[in-house]
Amino acid sequence: MEVQLTPFIMLDGGAREAIAFYEQALDAKVVFKQTFGEAPGEAGQAVPEQARDRLAHSVLKIGGTDLFVADTDPGARFAQGNQVNICITVADKEQARKYYEALKEGGQVDLPLQEIHFSPAYGIVTDIFGVTFQIFTKRA
Repeated sequence: MEVQLTPFIMLDGGAREAIAFYEQALDAKVVFKQTFGEAPGEAGQAVPEQARDRLAHSVLKIGGTDLFVADTDPGARFAQGNQVNICITVADKEQARKYYEALKEGGQVDLPLQEIHFSPAYGIVTDIFGVTFQIFTKRA
């Protein structure tokens, strides 16, 4: 698999509204949507009731391009200006680790690279230039 980079819009509770807007404005088609309440819980982490309806992830198709839209994790830091991330999708954990290690040099780790219910190696890092990357490894 080639490496794929996808724009990822992160919002603080406005993902549903944004999706409706992009459906209208850009003829986007929703191909996947999951709330935090629908996602399998991580060990020891319960989703607060007020966050269960927030969107954990969605995939929109606009022409031949994917656009990811989601709400931030419940309790996550949100600041105006960091809404657009780049999601790097790779096929194996070694490639994920390589990108993660390189991007974190001089930057900051927002979420350590780790196995999570939707990926064998997923992490978030903001590089030295202030650009946030989500590193996502597909399951085999």
